[in-house]
Amino acid sequence: MSELIFYLDPDSPLTMQNQIRIKLVDGILSGAFRPGHKLPSSRKLAIQLGVSRITVVLAYQQLIAEGYLVSRQRSGIFVSEELLESRVGYTGDQSQEQVAESVAWKKRTKRSGAAEREVLDLPNWHDYPFPFIDGKYDSTLFPLTEWREASRLALNVADVRDWSTSGGDADDPMLIEEIRSKILTRRGIQARSSEILITMGTQNSLYLICQLLTDSSVTVALDEPGSIKMRRLLMQSGAKIEAQPIDDDGVIVDERLAGCDLVYATPSHQIPTAVVMSMERRKALLEAAVDHNFLIIEDDYECETSYLDQPQPALRSMDDSGHVIYVANLSKVLASGLRLGIVVADAQFIQRARELRRAILDHPPLIAQRTAAYFLSLGHYDALMVRLSKVLQERRLALRDALNWMRGVPMEISPEVGGTTYWVRTPDDFDVEALVQAAAQRGILIEPVRNYYANVDNAENCFRMGVTSLKIEQIRPGVAQLTELIRSLVKGKVEHLSTSQGTWLTGAELEKAISGTTILYREVYGAPCNIKYHPDGRMTGVLGFANEEQDTGYWRIEGDLWFRRWNRWLYGEEKGYYLVLDGRLLKFFNTDRQIVDTAFIRPPSDADRFESPDTPVWSNLMP
Repeated sequence: MSELIFYLDPDSPLTMQNQIRIKLVDGILSGAFRPGHKLPSSRKLAIQLGVSRITVVLAYQQLIAEGYLVSRQRSGIFVSEELLESRVGYTGDQSQEQVAESVAWKKRTKRSGAAEREVLDLPNWHDYPFPFIDGKYDSTLFPLTEWREASRLALNVADVRDWSTSGGDADDPMLIEEIRSKILTRRGIQARSSEILITMGTQNSLYLICQLLTDSSVTVALDEPGSIKMRRLLMQSGAKIEAQPIDDDGVIVDERLAGCDLVYATPSHQIPTAVVMSMERRKALLEAAVDHNFLIIEDDYECETSYLDQPQPALRSMDDSGHVIYVANLSKVLASGLRLGIVVADAQFIQRARELRRAILDHPPLIAQRTAAYFLSLGHYDALMVRLSKVLQERRLALRDALNWMRGVPMEISPEVGGTTYWVRTPDDFDVEALVQAAAQRGILIEPVRNYYANVDNAENCFRMGVTSLKIEQIRPGVAQLTELIRSLVKGKVEHLSTSQGTWLTGAELEKAISGTTILYREVYGAPCNIKYHPDGRMTGVLGFANEEQDTGYWRIEGDLWFRRWNRWLYGEEKGYYLVLDGRLLKFFNTDRQIVDTAFIRPPSDADRFESPDTPVWSNLMP
């Protein structure tokens, strides 16, 4: 075994030694670390886990004494084969290939329940200090008090009699009415009760739809990149998948859709890019559906968290021809414990979906439906959405600012498109998969995006970072640790001060070069920024496409280092840099002498020269 990948919690009341022992024992007893398998040396494991070697040595020694491990001279540490022999049912090496099955399940199983590739979905994600995983929600966001009130009301005698004696496959009429009058109207959708079906969440909704509408004769257009879970459902049904590319306006509407029977779309929050489909593209997609007679499955994924000034209406609300099947769920904050979704479509389709649902589970638990109905009727859901919008928008801005502050690694982030995630783009030769694994060992969870592509050869070299699963105070330190990790991985591959092209500005030459100049550059998320370095040491900055953000600060020189400090931007912290002038390109190097930023530098204007008569003529600085 060359590596053991597990996470040690620095905030745990257990010592690092005890945590290592527990992880190893769990792995041995579960079969993850098989009998006779060699473990890493104490030195190597200490490096992997970031602990002292003596900590690992003591953990190994204790497990050797207890019989879990054995030490073989000049060979290393191995998992004991004798320990498990005394356990009931143990028959030696339990590797899957050597277990004799009484029933050939692989041959008898007609469909696999797993996808070829899967989204990162660790069951213990919340144990990591920096889980930048989208779609998971930290427990502080759950409306505990409000949900308890709704639960208490659902347990009133009259309510219990109402939902406990309900027969057939009907959904709770109170919840149907609350969804019809409050949830759907907010998305511009007018629907009758007969056009609404309650499900066990979006995935259950999509499963019902795929079972009813897809088989090997059906072609379905799926965003590229697109939903892994929807791709899995389509593969299981045997449907042909048309990988339809997207751009900044959403799924591209072109002739490729003419041969499709279904189009799966996430217009409010594209999975996984978070792009919001423009109004023009929505109209074009609806027109194409009529012209080519295909149906649209609209997954209104996280429609409440787009943060756009004017939220776009749902496709279903714009559909006059009945070609749109609408799918949504109550907020994902409630999803883990509630699992209630919505399908809105023509009444005849809803009846068929209800019949299929009856064969599987009759209906979602009525007590959960009644509790959700009270949660909606009391206004708690609307209040939750307002609070979530504020909290998640603050977190997303915090992530953007942290990524911008941690410059000096080869990356840029996606434009401002709303939602709760950023795509972080890296150079083509950067190993994102290695970064993901190394980050997890340090307690940082990030998600590679290649699995969202049907053809991974077309995948961008990116990873995703989300903000739903960690508190705002965790964001900056998590990004700081991730940045240091990336810097260590690219060390020697990025420009260094000692080998940089251009003139290294030092001492008096440094002050002459900077005084009175203006630099132009873009933030990591694409916004333009102009900064003026006044001769008296002041800085003034203007940020944004409409100059929406401004700040002031100061700059100074100490030896060969140039320092700057803003009042508000970049956390108001002073940082020092070495500067190199390469033509009109100004390069910034950190104190480790690695390049961290570049900007276009503009010479002083006549006004600048008037402000400071000692400012040198720009042509004197040019090579």
